[in-house]
Amino acid sequence: MASVTYDHVTKKFGDVLAVNDLNLDVKDKEFLVLVGPSGCGKTTALRLLAGLEEISSGDIRIGDRVVNDVAPKDRDIAMVFQSYALYPHMSVYDNMAFGLRLRKTPKSEIDKRVTQAADILGIRELLNRKPKQLSGGQRQRVALGRAIVREPKVFLMDEPLSNLDAKLRVQTRTEISKLHQRLETTFIYVTHDQTEAMTMGTRIAVMKNGILQQLDTPQKLYDFPANTFVAGFIGSPAMNFFDVKVAGNRENPMLDAGSFQIPAPPDRRDKVANYIGKNVVLGIRPEDVHDRDFVPGAINGAPISAQVDVMEPMGSEIYLFLVSGKSSFVGRVDPRSQGRPGKPIDVMVNLDHIHVFDKETEQAIR
Repeated sequence: MASVTYDHVTKKFGDVLAVNDLNLDVKDKEFLVLVGPSGCGKTTALRLLAGLEEISSGDIRIGDRVVNDVAPKDRDIAMVFQSYALYPHMSVYDNMAFGLRLRKTPKSEIDKRVTQAADILGIRELLNRKPKQLSGGQRQRVALGRAIVREPKVFLMDEPLSNLDAKLRVQTRTEISKLHQRLETTFIYVTHDQTEAMTMGTRIAVMKNGILQQLDTPQKLYDFPANTFVAGFIGSPAMNFFDVKVAGNRENPMLDAGSFQIPAPPDRRDKVANYIGKNVVLGIRPEDVHDRDFVPGAINGAPISAQVDVMEPMGSEIYLFLVSGKSSFVGRVDPRSQGRPGKPIDVMVNLDHIHVFDKETEQAIR
């Protein structure tokens, strides 16, 4: 098993800075997820670790060994790609055994490892089939099995679920999490899907434009986003943002959106008071916007009058797309809500869960 360290790692493709001074410590046996939109540098960071791209500057260490100039085959890593990359003319068994045969592993050891991996993934009955006889989910499990038999120090996964349908993605996501717990090996997983990141990662590294924005546990990323990008990226539906002016006085600063005013969050009142007379960004998650008639329990709330623009019933909840003055926002409300398109509604915002950001730096005000 091994830790992984990115030490001031930069990668340029001509004038394009794909990874910019990345500093990242992945702990031994950790499941770290690299997440961000397309083009943020997450896959490039993974390929640098795998040795599939050359580093422009900085060092990557696996354990205590700098691997910048180590050939990919000698880095003791295994990578699972988005495309399953199976050999179509080989059986499942031969696909899983291929890498071990190249290393001249004894036949008895190959058979043992392939059988064990097949049992872990529930694909033993598929060992004699060819890839074209398998479903997408089965092919992905074969690709995982091919990585498992290598018994590497680090597993690298580059969006391995993106070709699967929604139901199969959820199922395979659970299988990969169980696999991590069983193997107790370091996993580094790349995805653009924040739901995958939140449900699978021990910690999550959020990237944008080649720069690491925040590294933390899923819950802390959700509760304490470092900036507006992280706040908007983590959570579904995305956080609502409002341009507001800080009004009132130091004892009672108010966040004024024009059509509504709400008090500054109690735990940040003093910090927000430093912005009196200035514009800031108010962030409210949809799940903290409640129909006033169906507020769950006692909350430290503030009312907002709005009009329903669109209603999306989801069964266990309703998404209300709301308009208040010039502000549009989304609320995840109780399914009993009577909010209907074109009708006014009073909603309640949970003040203990709102976020305030500096308008210029986009950093959280804490």
